[in-house]
Amino acid sequence: MTHVVAEPCFGCKYTDCVVVCPVECFYEGEQILYIHPDECIDCEACVPECPVEAIFHEDNLPEEWAGYIELNAEMATQCPVITEKKEPLAES
Repeated sequence: MTHVVAEPCFGCKYTDCVVVCPVECFYEGEQILYIHPDECIDCEACVPECPVEAIFHEDNLPEEWAGYIELNAEMATQCPVITEKKEPLAES
């Protein structure tokens, strides 16, 4: 099982979640963060840190965002890992 970054992150890209991740499974795209499903240990540390509530357990992901499961898996392999907090796009 894994967690998924969904639609609310798009265009915001807060990075509060990445600093609490014990396994560094977050990856930075241009407009959104992604979670690598093979690296996520399902610890849920990131969930309460997301100010826009964009991180969901894959079993609790709203149906309209189901495509984000595949998108996270695909894009995490193509983007650089992110481990430090950065200025979010929402405040740029």
